[in-house]
Amino acid sequence: MVDDSLNRTGASLLIDALQKNGINNLYGVVGIPITDLARLAELRGMKYYGFRREDSAVDAAAAAGFLTKKPGVAMTVSAPGFLNGLTALAQATKNCFPLIMISGSSERHIIDLAQGDYEGLDQYNVAKPFCKKAYRVDRAQDVGLAVARAIRTAVSGRPGGVYLDLPADTIAQLNDDLGEKNMGVYKLVDPAPLQEPSDDAINRAVDIIKQAKKPLIILGKGAAYDRTEKQVQELINKTDIPFLPMSMAKGLVPDDGKHSAAARSLSLKNADVVILIGARLNWMLSYGDAPQFNPEAKFIQLDIDATQFDSAQKISAPLQGDLTSILNKLVPALTATGYKVPSDWLDAIAQDTAKNDAKFAKRIKAGETNPEFGYYGAIEPINDYFQEHPDTYLVSEGANTLDIGRDMIGMKLPRHRLDTGTWGVMGVGMGYAIATAVETGKHVVALDGDSAFGFDGMDVETMCRYNLPITVVVINNGGIHNGVDNVVPDQLGPTTLDPTGRYDLIAKAFGGDNYYVTNYQEMKDTFATAVESGRPSIINVQIDPSMGKESGHIGNLNPELNLKPLEEAEQKKIDKE
Repeated sequence: MVDDSLNRTGASLLIDALQKNGINNLYGVVGIPITDLARLAELRGMKYYGFRREDSAVDAAAAAGFLTKKPGVAMTVSAPGFLNGLTALAQATKNCFPLIMISGSSERHIIDLAQGDYEGLDQYNVAKPFCKKAYRVDRAQDVGLAVARAIRTAVSGRPGGVYLDLPADTIAQLNDDLGEKNMGVYKLVDPAPLQEPSDDAINRAVDIIKQAKKPLIILGKGAAYDRTEKQVQELINKTDIPFLPMSMAKGLVPDDGKHSAAARSLSLKNADVVILIGARLNWMLSYGDAPQFNPEAKFIQLDIDATQFDSAQKISAPLQGDLTSILNKLVPALTATGYKVPSDWLDAIAQDTAKNDAKFAKRIKAGETNPEFGYYGAIEPINDYFQEHPDTYLVSEGANTLDIGRDMIGMKLPRHRLDTGTWGVMGVGMGYAIATAVETGKHVVALDGDSAFGFDGMDVETMCRYNLPITVVVINNGGIHNGVDNVVPDQLGPTTLDPTGRYDLIAKAFGGDNYYVTNYQEMKDTFATAVESGRPSIINVQIDPSMGKESGHIGNLNPELNLKPLEEAEQKKIDKE
């Protein structure tokens, strides 16, 4: 008689359930109690990618979810490992990335009596506020059902993170329900059903748009996730409505298209109808408030989740459903009316865009020769490369690096840009970049500020271990925002890092390629070589420590204290010495 006990373990059933639902990549950090689970996954044909920190592994799984529309799966060990992954789980939920974080855990009866288990923590209840849903699997026979519930929860409605708690006993436990077909493992039927809006809702939106003199479309990353580029481009091309993309929606319509509302301030302040497609009126859009927005503007919002309507402004035409289904009804209904945007609105945007572009071009040109080498000179060669090679992926994080890079690097293809997203969390760069390389097989550029890189830089070893085609560009100004903030003579300032740090040597340490550049021409000569090598590499871009302002484009969120009297007093002490 063949011993099939391994096939009936919770571990084996978990792997079977994931594979049956088309999930074949795992990202994680192993240890007690999941090490053999990861080994078994590899033996059963899954690809396991081992990271150096759990947050990077969970970030990688989240990026995989965004890129594939299937939940990415990450595994962590118990308690401390679980807690390390928790920020990334919450970030994925806020970003609406489908993710399943699976953590090994202690037995419930020990936790409930607070008996002091190894790495003991009530992970199931801790996770609940930070994800869409948490599930704990106490019986091997329930593993298939738990995976099905986790997948459906992660991808249906507004996507997000799901936590799956896997006690050690469940991993090794046998499913003895031999009469159950396939031991409870099955493939889901239609995990994220399409949802169409009503005809009345469509007609209401069309009636409002028809009256618009100055309409504006704002594209959010939800529109990129839902693969709406065909419908969005048809809507824009047939109506001439200008569009403004949020950062991860860049490329849904090429940034250099004639309908791009690059004149952001003018467009928002004057638009009389704002059409939100997969975008939310949160802090990134100033909640739709004046003076950034026209106080008389009417809002039309396309969203899968009705609770997002009226969250910050009155929504005059809410359209609930998946974005593809909404647009499949909205676009023909609107174009059938023959609606076209008045030319004077397009002319006003074009004129302001041309003025802004001229100013921006001067900054970029000056960056080529500025003796104080800065962001514009460092990033211009990256943009040049992306315009010639649009099927290259960009992951970006930082403050000034992120903000200036977003303004400078134009995207031509959808879902080719990932960044810090809704929360603005630092430390996503390496995880996102690694998953992007794994899931797409394409070249990836990870553009980081030196501060941001410090959060997850050790996963350069992961990048090199798997020999992934990732070029990490670290813009090093020696500080958090900049490296010249030393207010007290005998100690380093709170924003000061090492302006001479050789981040590129981290790649060399693990067998990758390293480059060090100090001016525009060196960056121009180096960047394409590094990317096209297909090798894991780091380019350390040494810019002037004075470059960079507090918190980049969102310095207004950082409260200022009147430190001048204390600073003057410190200066007087220096003068006396």
